[in-house]
Amino acid sequence: MPRTEEQYKEMRIATQNKIHSSAIKLFSKKGFAATSVKDIAEGAGISIGLMYRHYKKKEDLFNELVTYAAEGLDRTAKLFQSDDSPVKLIEQFTLEILNDFDKDDEYAHFQMLMNQSSTIEDPSPEIKYLNKQSEAMLHQTARLIEKGQKLGQFKQGNAMEMALFYFASIQGLAMIKTTMNEVFITPKLEIVTSFLIEECISP
Repeated sequence: MPRTEEQYKEMRIATQNKIHSSAIKLFSKKGFAATSVKDIAEGAGISIGLMYRHYKKKEDLFNELVTYAAEGLDRTAKLFQSDDSPVKLIEQFTLEILNDFDKDDEYAHFQMLMNQSSTIEDPSPEIKYLNKQSEAMLHQTARLIEKGQKLGQFKQGNAMEMALFYFASIQGLAMIKTTMNEVFITPKLEIVTSFLIEECISP
């Protein structure tokens, strides 16, 4: 019995997810230049021919992953603009990251991919968009910290410096996660946010 269009769609999505997973890991570990289409296809468990049916060039795949990352930053930045409690927003966002560290390496690899994108010479429009969203996310986090400081939820200090330290901590954890793998121990929320959140604050 021939497959339906819906079944073909599910197969395409499943294959695309395998390609994305393989590419994220390889780009983050080996770098864009050192990663070949063959490497990505082998990591995804598919033929090179099938790989080319989905992506004509590895640049197209890289830019698509970069766009996903930029869109995720944009969603978080907008969430940080909500009227919810600043401490609650920071804790929820941090917990999501830490839970992802516990589940698998994908967020950590995505973080490494974003770091690489910021150093690429002659960046594509997609990479420029990611860099722009990264900067916007940093500034929005600083504004959220300032709001939390006024409410007595966050410790006093330079909000931009604290935002930079927060993301440097996340990036550092992501780097260690990708190198240590199973040996990595995800720190508790309280450890990651202790520099920021006042004691005895409940959201």
